[in-house]
Amino acid sequence: MPDSSRRVFDRLLKESLRAGGSSPRGESRAVPRRKWVFVPEDQLSSAIGPLSDTKRPRGAVMIESRWKASLRPYHIQRLAVLWSNQRQFALELAREGVDVLYLISDEPFAIAIERALEGELGTRMKRDACERLVCMRPAERELRADLAGLIERSVIEYVPHDGWLTTPEDFRKSCPKTPWKMDSFYRHVRQRTGVLMTPEGEYVGGKVSFDTENRKAWPGTPPAAKPLSFTPDEVTREVIEMVRRDFAHHPGTLDETQIPATPKDAAALWTWAKKQCMEHFGAYEDAMSVRSRTLFHTRVSTLVNMHRILPRTIVEDVEKMNIPLASKEGFIRQVLGWREFVRHVHDATDGFRTIAGKPVTTLDSPGSAGLERWSGKTWTTPGRASGLGGATPAHLGGDTPLPPAFWGAPSGMRCLDEVVSSVMSEGWSHHITRLMVLSNLATLLDINPRELTDWFWCAFTDAWDWVVEPNVLGMGTYAVGGIMTTKPYVAGSAYIDKMSDYCEHCPLTPGKTCPITRLYWAFLARHEKTLAGNPRLFMPMNALKKRSAAERSKDHEAFVHVRDVLVAGRRLVAERLGNW
Repeated sequence: MPDSSRRVFDRLLKESLRAGGSSPRGESRAVPRRKWVFVPEDQLSSAIGPLSDTKRPRGAVMIESRWKASLRPYHIQRLAVLWSNQRQFALELAREGVDVLYLISDEPFAIAIERALEGELGTRMKRDACERLVCMRPAERELRADLAGLIERSVIEYVPHDGWLTTPEDFRKSCPKTPWKMDSFYRHVRQRTGVLMTPEGEYVGGKVSFDTENRKAWPGTPPAAKPLSFTPDEVTREVIEMVRRDFAHHPGTLDETQIPATPKDAAALWTWAKKQCMEHFGAYEDAMSVRSRTLFHTRVSTLVNMHRILPRTIVEDVEKMNIPLASKEGFIRQVLGWREFVRHVHDATDGFRTIAGKPVTTLDSPGSAGLERWSGKTWTTPGRASGLGGATPAHLGGDTPLPPAFWGAPSGMRCLDEVVSSVMSEGWSHHITRLMVLSNLATLLDINPRELTDWFWCAFTDAWDWVVEPNVLGMGTYAVGGIMTTKPYVAGSAYIDKMSDYCEHCPLTPGKTCPITRLYWAFLARHEKTLAGNPRLFMPMNALKKRSAAERSKDHEAFVHVRDVLVAGRRLVAERLGNW
């Protein structure tokens, strides 16, 4: 790896090790029996786990894996944010007196660790009478699979992950059997933790959820929060230059002003979120607008999922805030409820490789999410990727290839094009655009759930397997059936028109040339047998029965036309759609 990719970082790491009381690599030191910790790239906090034990000298091995970055066409913003935070955290540990060995590797984590044990890491651990590395059990299934051999040979020992707010026992008690329900889990966790509970054990405000109060469209007032900008320091700038040089073939654009990497950046982001977003978050959390991609969403998920901002911190802070209860509870439900719930579901199903006790077909290698159909270039997966493909549940049988529109080819639908533009430029969009635009349209078009999931995994800066697979395979596409959600989350153009301003100035007019409502009816018709018994779909399925044969035929024609045009990478035009 070229020295230029880490010249500044290496110099600062040596200086930080000296300042913190640990000598740079290769020099002797007299610190006995140091505990050595493997720190995965999403465990970047010394306030949790083995690194928080300051009673004993600590050593940390961290790996910047170019191999992993090449498994999928990850958005370059994601790579820049991830590695900037990782390098900054290594410097922070060194200043705290932690002996840091920071490796850059073109190989899987397990192989990089084994090679390090044969060299400098092994020498340091032997000197410190440390027999094995310790590591908080990774949240990421893919990393656990990589490290499995080292666990079996006791090279690494797992300890519980302190970053989570709930335990597997919480999940087992509240969700003893499928279908697992987030509501049951959330009630149990609220009662056990006392979060938003009165001294008498009642829910603050008299009910567990204020979701019905969180569904307002945004009319333009109050003013939406303006995203915070950050100035990269020399460490982050070195990462930016390296990503732009070595990963130019990856998708997306890199915005230098949107890389919060230092503790000061993280604190500033959370302070901004509390001051600018939280008061109005609840009321407008389902709203969408071309005038503001942020609205009142906090944008902290990327740092929270890396533990640069701790989940317990944001829950504790929000609970104390003087803001509307609907905003307070709505935010806490996302963090203490849904975020924790999906992690448990992912664990319980082994990444949906087993559903209802039955094995699910799994791809051998990671998917590129149809990048080739957009770029015209073949994506080459690096070696040693066998066995890392995702599970392919498809309860509704979706097999349409992911259209190039998801990578930036114009679709002609303003809602889809605006959200994809947001994702390609920032690596982010808020949760309703993810569910009710991206996943909704993909589901209506019977897009392959695995390809869509892999796209989410590549495209978002806050994505990890435990995040995207439950949210996309489980909620977004209903690919795993009803084991964690009660119905497919699909809607026609009326919902998008009501909750957004996307339809204004769109060349496709709702009720006339916009095809989304016909796609909705065609979806229900194609899956009528599967969905007929679902009590939450009683009204739309009953309305479908009353739909005339002529209308059903037009619905199907619209579906075939839209699917074929988008898969071919072309733009929908009103003149053709007006025939329906």
